[in-house]
Amino acid sequence: MNQFTCVDLFSGAGGLSKGFLDAGYHVVLGVDQDDAALETFRRNHGGAAAMKLDLFDHNNIDKIVDFLEERKIKPDVLMGGPPCQGFSYAGPMDINDKRNFLYLAMVELTKRLNPQAVLLENVLGLLEARGGEGARRIVEDFDKIGYKMVPGLLFAPDYGVPQIRKRVFFVGLRDSERVFSFPEGKLDPEHYVTCEEAISDLPTLQTEDGNILRGEKIQEYRTPPMSDYQKEMRKNSTKVYNHVGSVPIEKTKRMISLVPEGKNYLALPEEYRGMYKYHEALTRYHSKKPSLTINTGHRSHFHYKYNRIPTVRESARLQSFPDDFIFYGNQSQQYKQVGNAVPPMLGEVLAKELEKYLKHGEE
Repeated sequence: MNQFTCVDLFSGAGGLSKGFLDAGYHVVLGVDQDDAALETFRRNHGGAAAMKLDLFDHNNIDKIVDFLEERKIKPDVLMGGPPCQGFSYAGPMDINDKRNFLYLAMVELTKRLNPQAVLLENVLGLLEARGGEGARRIVEDFDKIGYKMVPGLLFAPDYGVPQIRKRVFFVGLRDSERVFSFPEGKLDPEHYVTCEEAISDLPTLQTEDGNILRGEKIQEYRTPPMSDYQKEMRKNSTKVYNHVGSVPIEKTKRMISLVPEGKNYLALPEEYRGMYKYHEALTRYHSKKPSLTINTGHRSHFHYKYNRIPTVRESARLQSFPDDFIFYGNQSQQYKQVGNAVPPMLGEVLAKELEKYLKHGEE
């Protein structure tokens, strides 16, 4: 039986489409503006093409349509995570930020391609800010072209991802009487995958006297997997990639050494607390809990045991990227790719659920 096909807009490194790939879909194309992210996408999605396009300019949508028509590909699913910084709690919450309207490129391409389903991922603020105005815009604009978009809030640890991360997904089916129903989470808080269960098998990057090693770009595993999650992450890999340490400045190393597991700068002695304003500064993960939301490399989160920030590979593990998914670009670009991604495990759960609503040979 033929595979269902999908196209990923605003793909970044391709966490969402990696989940679809793992669920058995054929990932055809990723579109983004970031060269390093596109290189990562190109090398990790089973021969999928990668295209650099500015989707503020809707004339570029013709290039996507032409690419697919030349190859006689009619995508079953159009997916994407258009930036909506104006609805992010990490920013100034400007509802008129022009990036809030990038999703209109997905509306336009949906109109042109007429896929069976559309999946759009975004930040929690889209549902909550200004009475959910952003979410209403998306639902109404897709409804005009025949897609009933259903929003759902997924909490990553419920689905086996070792990270506290909430993301909003909209799933729409073409001219269908059926309405997509989001899958239930499979884990309760007592059984969430923890930081320790996710990354404790990776090389420590520590010397015996406690100094931090940068480590080689490609390393050997030094221990067997110590949890089911680690076995899953390692099953297609024989080496460790993207596991290079960052040595903090002495002041930071000294300060983080004073922070207990699971605490942040507020746990410092009183004379030091005033040095920090950012609410997540010097946050040390807890070994027995999932991590906080992986950021794009702000250097504010630290290993639960060692006095350093997590490596790109450790952050990727906490995002549920398997070890054979290799990130390209410089270290800063790699952190950004990991932090911006949808956890592949969430993508896979959605892909498997969506498959129940798709039909083979649909025109």
